[in-house]
Amino acid sequence: MKLSQFKFKLPEELIATEPCAVRDESRLMVVNRKTGEIEHHTFKEIINYFGDGDVFILNDTMVFPARLYGNKEKTGAKIEVFLLRELNEENKLWDVLVEPARKIRIGNKLYFGDDESMVAEVIDNTTSRGRTLRFLYDGSHEEFKDALYKLGQTPLPPYIKREPVPTDAERYQCIFAAKEGAVVAPAAGLHFSRELMKRMEIKGIETGFLTVHSGLGNYREIDVEDLTKHRMDSEEMEVTPELVDMVNKAKDDNKQVCAVGTSVLRGIETAVSMGGHMKTFTGWTNKFIFPPYDFTVATSLVSNFHMPYSTMLMMVAAFGGYDLVMHAYEVAVKEKYRFGAYGDAMLIL
Repeated sequence: MKLSQFKFKLPEELIATEPCAVRDESRLMVVNRKTGEIEHHTFKEIINYFGDGDVFILNDTMVFPARLYGNKEKTGAKIEVFLLRELNEENKLWDVLVEPARKIRIGNKLYFGDDESMVAEVIDNTTSRGRTLRFLYDGSHEEFKDALYKLGQTPLPPYIKREPVPTDAERYQCIFAAKEGAVVAPAAGLHFSRELMKRMEIKGIETGFLTVHSGLGNYREIDVEDLTKHRMDSEEMEVTPELVDMVNKAKDDNKQVCAVGTSVLRGIETAVSMGGHMKTFTGWTNKFIFPPYDFTVATSLVSNFHMPYSTMLMMVAAFGGYDLVMHAYEVAVKEKYRFGAYGDAMLIL
């Protein structure tokens, strides 16, 4: 498939910049792959499509406050630092992106906080914008992380053109987030409230978790027309024996398995085994899914409405069928659905 096939006209005002007042009251478009029928609902009505023994797979990654602003020594120039991942606990080494990168060289020191009490030294270049920082901090690892995260901001997606506010720390996070490591929230999971999950439990719908620490590669522009030539960034992930047992039992019992979000879909397909079953997995995935693609585990998918040309849109189109999904997106624009992480959702059956 070609990159240009994933172009569509998205009016700026349809990109959600604030979350829905109540998590499970965002809108839900339901798309039936067999009939091509499209229905419009509220997200909490998703429960009507599932029953006893069906399984929802959710991503329990936790977003951390990854965006920091500091000053460069001597010049005092303002520098944005985006934390990607911790490389070494003992030496407090972090893999980061810096902006403007041209001003940051090996040996430079950066100061953070009003009192400039957090100091980091640049010890390596990794990519054009990437650097390795060593934080110079006296204290335990817990104290260091606590101090670092107090200086950080919620890493809202680049298409949300506003500064983060305190409520984003809660709302740009799933209620079941448990394992720290993501800089991109699994947006489809943001719609699940405690009330909805309780109602699912009462109905006998099971919920299982895998972990995919979603990174900035989700927003990286694709610069090739031929999608077979695009390489995804690797993301750390884990599929536990508990989830494998739950999903494989559901498959054997002919129950539905619903993937909540494209990160979950990637994780499932990385850990797929014979006959539509799953196997345990711990490691990294750089799996890139675009149409046509044959899915054997998930029978349904929940996903938000994504940006034109995005890898997430490509994955949804692979699951729902290119023509049907692109038609559904046309309907979504016409019906003024909200797009992006804080936007509305689609259920593909």
